[in-house]
Amino acid sequence: MAECDANYVRLIRLFPDFQSSENRKIALGSDGIRILEFKVQERTRYTTLIDVTEHPSEAGKKTWFSSPVLKVRLYHDAKSAEVVSFEGYRKPVPKCDYPNPRMHQRDEKAQWNHFLGEWLSHCFEQGHSTEKVFELAPG
Repeated sequence: MAECDANYVRLIRLFPDFQSSENRKIALGSDGIRILEFKVQERTRYTTLIDVTEHPSEAGKKTWFSSPVLKVRLYHDAKSAEVVSFEGYRKPVPKCDYPNPRMHQRDEKAQWNHFLGEWLSHCFEQGHSTEKVFELAPG
């Protein structure tokens, strides 16, 4: 739960206008070739569902690997953010034998939330806004 609570704070800092805006993009790294995008999918009174995806920027080259896609539900009353889907897979088996045919881990859900936390922390360290800022000319 501590990871989910910390992820809520991170998401609010990265996407402060999530209640009125539909998406937010953050360029990763100094070259800005990769973009982390937050897209609001659903809003209710107490929750918000956000897709978090990474993809190449327009200037970036296509890569041979696919980037992960996470669905994150923000619980505003509890101030917590939980990964509810990772790569379209919604329900990790709470207790499974290992190895198994799909190679799911016993702590899969905790790993999803930890991964989100690392991704968001990386945004604070290496990310910058993709929105253009216009400055007024002096005088």
